[in-house]
Amino acid sequence: MNVLVTGADGFIGSHLTEELVKKGYQVKAFVYYNSFNNWGWLDTLSKEIMKNVEIFQGDIRDPNGVEEAVKGMDTVFHLAALIAIPFSYHSPDTYVDTNIKGTLNVLQAARKHHTGRVLVTSTSEVYGTAQYVPIDEKHPYQGQSPYSATKIGADRLAESFYRSFQLPVTIVRPFNTYGPRQSARAVIPTIITQLLAGKTEIKLGSLTPTRDFNYVKDTVNGFISIHESDKTVGEEINIATQKEISIGQLAGELIRQINPKAKIICDEQRLRPEKSEVNRLLGCNKKIMRLTDWKPQYSLEEGLGETIDFLKNHLDEYKVDLYNL
Repeated sequence: MNVLVTGADGFIGSHLTEELVKKGYQVKAFVYYNSFNNWGWLDTLSKEIMKNVEIFQGDIRDPNGVEEAVKGMDTVFHLAALIAIPFSYHSPDTYVDTNIKGTLNVLQAARKHHTGRVLVTSTSEVYGTAQYVPIDEKHPYQGQSPYSATKIGADRLAESFYRSFQLPVTIVRPFNTYGPRQSARAVIPTIITQLLAGKTEIKLGSLTPTRDFNYVKDTVNGFISIHESDKTVGEEINIATQKEISIGQLAGELIRQINPKAKIICDEQRLRPEKSEVNRLLGCNKKIMRLTDWKPQYSLEEGLGETIDFLKNHLDEYKVDLYNL
């Protein structure tokens, strides 16, 4: 089966590409064009994996390149997006162009070329602060940042193509994913890299919000399980552990594991605007477990252990002294 992974050069995309190759799929990896010929995290994969990956360099905002990439594909895993919430506060136009228009380009191309399946990547941020828990797929949407607003827009476009044109779309909604290769714009690598660098004052924003953390291998297996089920077309599906932990508790556990002498200090620039902060995310995973054979394989402790090991060997790639938007 020929599959396209957009955003294959990114964190989750590179793991998904790797796992799809291991499972025998013929993978085309859509990576963001740059003059350095940099393929992001795909550059770190083994030669054994990469010899089975076709690289397509382009820009998800360009409909011509997207159409060329989609041509001949049985399935599109659409992960390409701008995801950093703080950056969306001052550059919302780029989020509209990338997340909404980029998704439209994928949907239009898939419709034109009669693609067999399209999996559009959503985010738990579309729900905003939980109005009830666990958050199931019927929970209301609330755009608490320009980022989440554009993802809501992209999701609803995807739904419209299913309902209007019978395009076989599935909206895949991972809750907070973490693991090896994640950038320091996310909280877990931010905490770990500061600790590994010997910092005794760990700079964070708000400590009270709770999150439902998925280890990246579980998220990737969720994508594949959703793809391999014929019951998931036309659905939107959470990938969640159905467990939550506060940022403060998470930081405390990582401090205990790496450097018990460290303490947390509040860095004002890392705080979201009050009405933008998503205070609680706890996902319901009943639907994915009903429609597929997926279930989480990694505990938080196991996932954090693998993440720490990775960051120990890649610490020089992280700008620990800077706040990464």
